[in-house]
Amino acid sequence: MQLRKVVGFAVPALVSLVCDQVTKQWARGALGPEGSGKMKAVIGHALTFHYAENPGIAFSMFRDLRGGRFVLAALAIVALVMVLRYLKGTDPAHRRLHVALGLIAGGAVGNLVDRLIYARVVDFIVVDLDFWPLDPWPVFNVADIVLVVGVGLIALDVILGKRAAGAAPSGRGGAAPTS
Repeated sequence: MQLRKVVGFAVPALVSLVCDQVTKQWARGALGPEGSGKMKAVIGHALTFHYAENPGIAFSMFRDLRGGRFVLAALAIVALVMVLRYLKGTDPAHRRLHVALGLIAGGAVGNLVDRLIYARVVDFIVVDLDFWPLDPWPVFNVADIVLVVGVGLIALDVILGKRAAGAAPSGRGGAAPTS
């Protein structure tokens, strides 16, 4: 794999992983344990930090899954392998895609570390804007943020790629139709 591609992937992956683990460690010390009632207001009640542990996945799905810790860890590892395989086949010029894949990998590994060490993922960020669906949004963490940003960057890449393909000349010798 080309060095530029590896760096474009590895830097966001490592930065997001470190930020995730540092903030979760802070949350464990400053806000934990679960049920302690400790919370820190950041922006009134619109953004608060409140400690929670999630043995499941997003929105606490599969919280009661028998052997869930290992099943969900295995799924995270499979997803990480898929991300790495996808990265290997990407064009070295697609830097935004490499960053996106790095963010997804960093977020996945961040939650995987929690799952393997603590059997549950630490969440602590609460957004409550007093209207649905943010009334409040389920508690989340930095790994969740970078995963969503990574997926958003891939979606952006797809949209921009389709626009570029639509604007490119067609293979029939004429210009592509414009909208």
